Amino acid sequence: QVQLVESGGGLVQAGDSLRLSCAASGRTVSVYAMGWFRQTPGKERDFVAAISWSGGWTIYADSVKGRFTISRDNAKNTVYLQMNSLKPEDTAVYYCAATRSTWYRRGSEYDYWGQGTQVTVSS
Repeated sequence: QVQLVESGGGLVQAGDSLRLSCAASGRTVSVYAMGWFRQTPGKERDFVAAISWSGGWTIYADSVKGRFTISRDNAKNTVYLQMNSLKPEDTAVYYCAATRSTWYRRGSEYDYWGQGTQVTVSS
């Protein structure tokens, strides 16, 4: 089992930055690719970003490319999502997740999920 706990969400203004953290515990999380997803009420959970187990590659949704950066520190069992130039449309609950699949953009391929952290961006 892997336990994931997100933190760092909050209420910010458009143009501000936030850094989300996802602390992992349990099984060796360093072997898992990690992803961030987000969800707004009444909508499906959308892919945001993913990072390989080694941190050697990253992928992003087009909507956040150039503004968000995913990173990980395996020594601390923590994954980060640095969010810059935030927009009101970035408002959502953000979830981190772990997968051993290669279908990184598919939420159904992730084995473990955190409880989510709310990010609200006001205009």
